[in-house]
Amino acid sequence: MNQEHIMLISFGYFGKAFPEMIAEDVEHEFSIPVIIREGHLDLSEFYNPARRQYDGNNLLKKIDSTFASDSAKTLAIFNVDLFIPILTYIFGQAFLNGKSGIASIYRLSNERYGIANDDTILLDRLRKEVIHELGHTFGLIHCHVSDCVMRSSTYVEDIDQKSHHLCSKCRMEVGKQKLPFVK
Repeated sequence: MNQEHIMLISFGYFGKAFPEMIAEDVEHEFSIPVIIREGHLDLSEFYNPARRQYDGNNLLKKIDSTFASDSAKTLAIFNVDLFIPILTYIFGQAFLNGKSGIASIYRLSNERYGIANDDTILLDRLRKEVIHELGHTFGLIHCHVSDCVMRSSTYVEDIDQKSHHLCSKCRMEVGKQKLPFVK
């Protein structure tokens, strides 16, 4: 399944630099052009007052039905606390072999954990999460290679320990979908 491009949509203000830097890394990792755009969505319908979080499952379905297309993989970036019923929180999620995924910057900042702000670390974590979720859209499951971006991450420390690159096995799996690769 050849994709014409990857659509990176920011919902909320992230500044211009974050999406552009992430797009560069995504293009490099998947060798597919990335288009950046801003999206607008009333998030109130996804808010669960009992949990004081946003329903990741329903938000992902909305992104898939409203913003995704057959000619692109779509990844939406948010700044809200996401959950799914079986987990306390999630950094993001995607449809396996699907068209779309979501990621949130909400739990990726140092300040959330009582540590000084560091935009470099924040950008690195978001980059990894975006590439990870896009990997799922290309059919990749969680990997056991310690530094592979597709390794599962339960805590930000898990994200910090892995690279933002696919391991050779995951790269080969994506390559079976006939994607060109530069690496």
